[in-house]
Amino acid sequence: MINLIAVIIAIASVLASLGHVGYLALLNNAAGKRAGGAPVAQYVRSRWALAGGATAASLFAWLLTSGNVVLDILAIVIAVGSGATSMKALQSTQAKYRSGG
Repeated sequence: MINLIAVIIAIASVLASLGHVGYLALLNNAAGKRAGGAPVAQYVRSRWALAGGATAASLFAWLLTSGNVVLDILAIVIAVGSGATSMKALQSTQAKYRSGG
């Protein structure tokens, strides 16, 4: 049962991390196509390390779910931490560049 919980949390963490990476890629692509997009592109470059690290940690947590109960608990801790970091970073980036519509 703990393994199933660990796997679900790890998958959610990977999805959150990939969402952040995808948003940064989208933002970088849009900044490259616009005149005056250099500040946005520079901001995106500064965020790649965080996004990549959180994604790597999420994938590592998912990998740990193939072990015993102790590894499952460790996977849950790592996945929750990296998922929360990714979500907070994504929300921060979205708030910074949200258009008024």
